[in-house]
Amino acid sequence: MRTRLALAASAAVALVAVGVCAAAFFVIRYELLHQLDLSLTQSATRVIQENRGEGPQIVAGECRYLSAPACAQIVPAGPAADPEAAYLLPVSAPVREVAAGARAPYYSNVTRFGLPLRMLTTPFGDGRALQVALRADPVEKGVRQAAVLLAAVGGAGVLLAGLLGYAVSRTGLAPVARLTSTAERIAATRDPRHRIELPPGPPGRQDEVTRLAASFNTMLGELEQSVSSQRRLVADASHELRTPLTALRTNAELLARGDRLTPAQRERASGALGRGIREVTGLVNDLIELARDEEPLPLLEEVRIAEVAEHTVAMARTHWPRTRFPLEVGAGAAEAVRPGVPARLARLLTNLLDNAAKFSPPGTPVEVGLTAYEGGLELTVRDHGPGIPAADLPYVFDRFYRAEAARALPGSGLGLAMARQIARAHGAELTAGAAPGGGALFTLTFGQGPPAGPAGGGGP
Repeated sequence: MRTRLALAASAAVALVAVGVCAAAFFVIRYELLHQLDLSLTQSATRVIQENRGEGPQIVAGECRYLSAPACAQIVPAGPAADPEAAYLLPVSAPVREVAAGARAPYYSNVTRFGLPLRMLTTPFGDGRALQVALRADPVEKGVRQAAVLLAAVGGAGVLLAGLLGYAVSRTGLAPVARLTSTAERIAATRDPRHRIELPPGPPGRQDEVTRLAASFNTMLGELEQSVSSQRRLVADASHELRTPLTALRTNAELLARGDRLTPAQRERASGALGRGIREVTGLVNDLIELARDEEPLPLLEEVRIAEVAEHTVAMARTHWPRTRFPLEVGAGAAEAVRPGVPARLARLLTNLLDNAAKFSPPGTPVEVGLTAYEGGLELTVRDHGPGIPAADLPYVFDRFYRAEAARALPGSGLGLAMARQIARAHGAELTAGAAPGGGALFTLTFGQGPPAGPAGGGGP
């Protein structure tokens, strides 16, 4: 690319330089010939005034000298009136036509005595023509000198154009070279922490290449964050899977020696094995959902949020029989619809209700509210448990994050992360905070816009 840019810039400047030199050459040549023609016109006028009434004759015949005119002669329209002396200048049919008044005056180039001459043929009057000639070799010499000088200037211009084109390509493509070097270094090291060094200057005055480098740095930052998130996900998943897999292997080994166990021991081991399988299966399913990182957009339909809330609340009452789940639907919210995937929205609400029920003390309700307001729809889930400590609030939606008070409770730490991912994929925002009077309050806010499409995963 640098070579192509250098060649293009050099060719453009060189073409301009050569064009200017060529134009200057033709202008100089025209002006020199024009000055010679003016001299011929003045000489012809003077000869006519000095020789008025004279017959055909040779007026001046020293064409070898630079006098003005060097040579001149009067020619009649017919050859019969020619003087006895031979003419010095060539007499052709056009000359006779000028003498007869049938042709306009004209200039021509001739050669006499081994010298180039510039000749003017003009009417003299009474059927005669005047031929006046001047030596043209000084003009031709000047034209040749101008051509040599301008050729040298054009050649220097072409060389300078090449140097300038190379310098422009190096300077203009320096950010691209740094971008290429950084990309190659990232490809070689697989380390997205590298960045392109940007030139100093206000952001509003950056050129296109600098903005491209800045965009590339932004992309590298997103890539680094994505790679770090994936690495943490793999590390956290391996850590979370290690304990249940160890328990599964232990119970499987116990059942393999079933002849040494009592029926009660075999039943306990079999039950523990089944619970472990369900736990691992749920964890793997959650990981697959989070890793997919997008919603099945072809399955979108208009979903009545109130119906989804009623269904998930009914399911939560079945799963948590000791916890009450009062549902309050505000005016206008019962008919509110949003585009989405019903099963995914149900999964979001189920995760919120399970999380609230898990932290609710016995006998306290988990309150669910659905409210419509101008421009949006809001669903809240509030429990009366210990609440979320302020230090844990920024991390409640991170994958595998579990507050210190919740580490003894069942769960993998993926439910809230999955809930936020589903919310963002549906164009909604899920937030957590402290409820008035104690407990945790989760708020799901739907805007008026369509789902956001593929969404970022919950948590870093």
